[in-house]
Amino acid sequence: MIPRSRTASLLALGAICLTGCAGEKQPAQELKPLALKEQVSNIVKSADGYAVNWAGVLSNANPWHFGEHVVATIVGQDAKGTEVVRLDQPLDAVPPGGSLEFTGQATAAERPAKVTIQYRPAQWRQAARVPSAFQRFPITRAQTMRQKDGSYLITGYVGNPYQLPAGSLVVNALLRDKAGKLLGGGSTFVDDVKAGSPPRFIMTVSGLSRDAVVARTDISARTWGSTGRPYEDLALAGAVPVHTVKPTTEPFTEDRSTQIIADYQQ
Repeated sequence: MIPRSRTASLLALGAICLTGCAGEKQPAQELKPLALKEQVSNIVKSADGYAVNWAGVLSNANPWHFGEHVVATIVGQDAKGTEVVRLDQPLDAVPPGGSLEFTGQATAAERPAKVTIQYRPAQWRQAARVPSAFQRFPITRAQTMRQKDGSYLITGYVGNPYQLPAGSLVVNALLRDKAGKLLGGGSTFVDDVKAGSPPRFIMTVSGLSRDAVVARTDISARTWGSTGRPYEDLALAGAVPVHTVKPTTEPFTEDRSTQIIADYQQ
């Protein structure tokens, strides 16, 4: 039999252990940083000096978190390493488990010999819905047409799979060659996108190399803003049902699944 004094000591020790364990903070979930998967830049002579165009793709490997308040820094240097252009470009939120295509343009007084894209670490916020709730905005009837001046005219329609209207969407187009290499890109905006009424978008992409041969155009649309709230609000409202037409055939006189179960039990 254990003495009362030893029993009291064991109980006190257990209480201390439980208090200490309860007070310990659970380790924070380790999130992977955003990854710049692709980047490209093109430089052309302009009336104000040189037009520097760029395109990039940021990837988010975290399936449950938005990457928010991301800022890209574009730096152009001459042959001696001196900066001739620098621009901070606020980017839209990167969706959970998705990617962010972005493009931009700046003017430099001198021609850069090298252009690089860097970005500040994202601020992470857990999404309020499961990853499958964040559906893509469908692109239909897309066309890419080369113009006489070497630019590309890109048109199409962007849809909304959600029940709520999307206030403003950014449409991005990335031009690629036969091997899939990124050549350049452009972007435009569409407003008040409602389900069932896809608006048309038109954009022009210029500044590509003269010997560039475009074989494919990847077009995507996303909500606009440094946070994922607009995208999340659409997902929380729910998607439009896929099947909305009432069946025209007569219903079965007897449920077949019931008959199959009955046969199986026999």
